[in-house]
Amino acid sequence: MRVHIEVDDDLVAAVGRLAGPRGRSEFVRDALRAAVDRQLRAQSLRRAAGTVDAGHDWDKDPAGWVERQRQVG
Repeated sequence: MRVHIEVDDDLVAAVGRLAGPRGRSEFVRDALRAAVDRQLRAQSLRRAAGTVDAGHDWDKDPAGWVERQRQVG
C-alpha cells in the first residue's frame, strides 16, 4: 500500500545517505516496524506494571515442592 507522509528534508537526506536512493522505502518500512514493535512492548510493560505477583507454590519450601513434584509423576 502506498501512503503519503510529510517528512523534513534533512531527514529524507539522512535516510538517503544511509539507505541510498533505491533503499529508502525499505529503510522506512524497517524503521516503522521497529517503532511499532517498541510501542507494543511498551504498552505490554505498562499493562503488566500494575500486576501483583501472588507468589508461587515453591516460594516457602523449594526443596519440598520439588520432592512433591517427583512423587506425583
